[in-house]
Amino acid sequence: MEVHPTAIVEKGAELAEGVSIGPFCVIGEHVKIGRNTKLLSHVAIEGHTTIGQDNTIRPFANLGGPPQAPYNGEPTELVIGDRNTIREHVTMHVATGGGDGVTIVGSDCLFMATAHVAHDCVVRDHVVLAQSATLGGHVVIDEYVILGGLAAVHQNSRVGKHAFVGGLAAVTKDVIPYGSVWGNHAHLEGLNLVGLKRRGFSREVIAELRSAYRLLFAEEGTFQERIDDTAESFAQSAPVMEIIDFIRADASRPLCLPEREV
Repeated sequence: MEVHPTAIVEKGAELAEGVSIGPFCVIGEHVKIGRNTKLLSHVAIEGHTTIGQDNTIRPFANLGGPPQAPYNGEPTELVIGDRNTIREHVTMHVATGGGDGVTIVGSDCLFMATAHVAHDCVVRDHVVLAQSATLGGHVVIDEYVILGGLAAVHQNSRVGKHAFVGGLAAVTKDVIPYGSVWGNHAHLEGLNLVGLKRRGFSREVIAELRSAYRLLFAEEGTFQERIDDTAESFAQSAPVMEIIDFIRADASRPLCLPEREV
């Protein structure tokens, strides 16, 4: 374990073997940092924050600060997984007292400079938040999602797995798994075909997803009828059923929809 002499590590902080704390970092008393995690310099970690192994945190990141929402100092948490890269000026906040009490960030994620994860968010594994991408409170970002630079996701929104959110997009509605959205306000432009190909999805699976997408967002019938028809027609396709399950999981949430006929 290496702690630079200009760093401040408060009594009670727990640093595992191999942790490196660089110049002018400040580590609060309720912070736990896992093995081989590196704080390069000028990093502030406060609150009840737990960070896993093999993370790299670059200068002026602030993790575990109080939420920018009603908060009375409850001992809520920020929990970060393993092997994340957290770039300059990234901010992540502990949860408010009114939710589950924890903001969760997964593993193998990249948070580019000035990205923000608000209170009570859940960010799963292999997520990328590009420069200045911002999450409002209680947002759920599923695995392998990419948010482009300056994109913003409204509070309580969900973004499904393998989805892509274009730069500058303002996401005020839920984004289906495998979807691709952009615009202000964001709308569906199709499937995230580039991401699917890069991650090794077969031609057969991609073809199933494209067929299901056309059926789901056709103009005939009601949306509920199209959901049911798609579920029946593609019941054996796990990726398609992930989209159906995502939609059915919270019928009260609006969805990003296509602006034109598919």
